[in-house]
Amino acid sequence: MNNVVVLAASAPNLNSTQLGISVIASIVVLVLLVTVAKLHPFVSLILAGLVVGIGSGFGPVNTITSFSTSFGSTMASVGILIGLGSMLGRVLMDTGAADSIVDTLVGRSSPAMIPWTMAAIGALIGLPMFFEVGLVMLVPVIVLVTRRTGLPLMKVAIPTLAGLSVMHACVPPHPGPLAALSCFQNANIGITMLFGIPIAILTIVIVGPAFAHISAKWVPVGAPANFAGFKEERGAGGRKTPSFGLSVLCILLPAVLMLINAIGEISAPAAYTASAPWTQVVSFLGNPEMALLIAVLFSMFLLGAVGHIPFKKINESLGAALPSVAGILLIVGGGGGFKGVLVDTGIGTMIGDFVQNSHISILLLGWLIAVFVRVATGSATVSIMTTAGILGPVMETMGATPAAIALLVLAIGAGSIFLSHVNDAGFWLVKEYFNLDVGQTFKTWSVLECLLSVVIFGLVLIASIFVPIPA
Repeated sequence: MNNVVVLAASAPNLNSTQLGISVIASIVVLVLLVTVAKLHPFVSLILAGLVVGIGSGFGPVNTITSFSTSFGSTMASVGILIGLGSMLGRVLMDTGAADSIVDTLVGRSSPAMIPWTMAAIGALIGLPMFFEVGLVMLVPVIVLVTRRTGLPLMKVAIPTLAGLSVMHACVPPHPGPLAALSCFQNANIGITMLFGIPIAILTIVIVGPAFAHISAKWVPVGAPANFAGFKEERGAGGRKTPSFGLSVLCILLPAVLMLINAIGEISAPAAYTASAPWTQVVSFLGNPEMALLIAVLFSMFLLGAVGHIPFKKINESLGAALPSVAGILLIVGGGGGFKGVLVDTGIGTMIGDFVQNSHISILLLGWLIAVFVRVATGSATVSIMTTAGILGPVMETMGATPAAIALLVLAIGAGSIFLSHVNDAGFWLVKEYFNLDVGQTFKTWSVLECLLSVVIFGLVLIASIFVPIPA
């Protein structure tokens, strides 16, 4: 994903000390506005951008022009993908395809396999859906499975939450990784998925069921007694649900198309450079926007036909998917605008010099910055956009490869989910849905997020052994 940005103006020779202070001040302002003033992150990002631009001497007119230009280029990069991804998720819910996957996997699992099955369900459902949407949809599943099997709630819930959270942090087309990729020149979605999917799966395997066993001892609770019935919460509404195979195909179709394109680019770069006819077809179908569009249309017509759902009804699902992502789109665009101001003021060169002179790993720096912003603001998206905005120009000056950028995006994604606590909406969703107190939520959900973050970052460091990382 090449992010073409028209710079508002050539950055003047700004005082490095003044510029550094302005960047630190902007992050402090961003944190205070989001956490103390409770101002919407989109407005907070605009104000943080003004602090950098005006405080560094870049000028108010240049600052707002730079912010607006980069806002537009970011939305051009990720807006279509987020919209189509949301539509795909809603169609899967409303046609019963998500229900089919859950029912099939749970129905074929023994009690001993349930944690592993729930981890797989969380990952599959989490691939095309936003975390909050997937959580709301899967909570009734978690409660029902807990009641049917008699297992402790945490043995069922923790693996499912692990699957949802990891895919949200590591795998496009989720808004976080997509937004981060938009901040880097020469970034590639397919290559990021080639690294992100195996790392996500390994993380779920390492953390999910194992921590589920531990957390069930820490918080030995059963299914909430006052939770609404399972079937009343399902999206299919009693209609015939599609087959398991067709449902999985709809979820994995965009990922498969993008991965085929990425593998082709890696295995036959000469053919891609020469624009051979077959590469044009593969590139067209594997283009992220096209892959998601194909998946949406495929799901609409095939799932609608299987469930005998009128076209008008299934078309309404597309529109119903968009209001919930409007805020995410603005935050992502605002993060892109903030990034544009950082780039145009020359902060990338300054931080790049610091990284090269201090010999600090760019991966470690990305993870630490993302952790700080995440813990301070409670927003994974703000954390990703702020960190990627700061380090994007650094990687450009260092001439990073798409593979190196992919690993940095995953390191940033890992940091962005670290320590969910009381300033994170996800913390309260988990607490209320599972009828936990604050202490129990910290022992389970918050610890889970820390473990996932650390394990993802550890796997990124292992992968970096085989990928040249700028230093």
